[in-house]
Amino acid sequence: MELWDKIVEIFSRSPNGCGHRQIAMCLRAEEGVIIANKTVLKIMHEIGINCGIRCETSYHRYNSYKGKVRKTFKNVLKRNFDADEPWQKLGTDVTEFKQTWGKAYIAPVYDFGSKEIVAWAISQTPDLAQQFEMLDMLISKIPSGKYPIMHSDMGWQYQHKSYCDRLKAAGIVQSMSRKGNCIDNGATEQVFWHLKDEFFKGRKFPDFETFKLELDKYIIYWNTQRRQVKLKGLTPKEFRCQSTVA
Repeated sequence: MELWDKIVEIFSRSPNGCGHRQIAMCLRAEEGVIIANKTVLKIMHEIGINCGIRCETSYHRYNSYKGKVRKTFKNVLKRNFDADEPWQKLGTDVTEFKQTWGKAYIAPVYDFGSKEIVAWAISQTPDLAQQFEMLDMLISKIPSGKYPIMHSDMGWQYQHKSYCDRLKAAGIVQSMSRKGNCIDNGATEQVFWHLKDEFFKGRKFPDFETFKLELDKYIIYWNTQRRQVKLKGLTPKEFRCQSTVA
């Protein structure tokens, strides 16, 4: 029963639960339990908890493309999202959440190496002010001597001169997806699917302030507790700290 209690506790860490692979990684890393993924799935069925994420759900995709309004950049990454360590390749985009009181938008920066959401801004308006708030957080965190590539789509905000100038001054190399090709920004899009499945799906928030507070908490969970298969069971924070020491 003690193992069952731990599985329930891990499952409840994210608002909409998590899958058996995530629970198995946590058990192995945090409790030293030697257990197979399928065994965890079996126990979940016995307990009566089920992860409802990754269902066929048609999420609205926010589109900020307004044509070539300023400067565009070539696709430096060319769908090569692999990174050996943090602060090599970053991805950014904007996605929309609908509630009865209106809409909210998040503009995150995702590190392809550490799988960490290294910076973000949550706003009711997808404008330049949101982008500058995100950049303030990002630029303050970039270690000295690091000059990452920042990949985005061709949204108007990423073409804006003041945005491009901020990246250039920080030594960040801009890269853009090809027009109308969301697969070119697939790594960041995948993060949005996780956010909407694990955090947002089926939930109602009384106001924007509550939504923002809860989403901030989920991002902290993502960075510090949510284990990643591609990081061999580490959390993004554990991987980043390990890479820094190495």
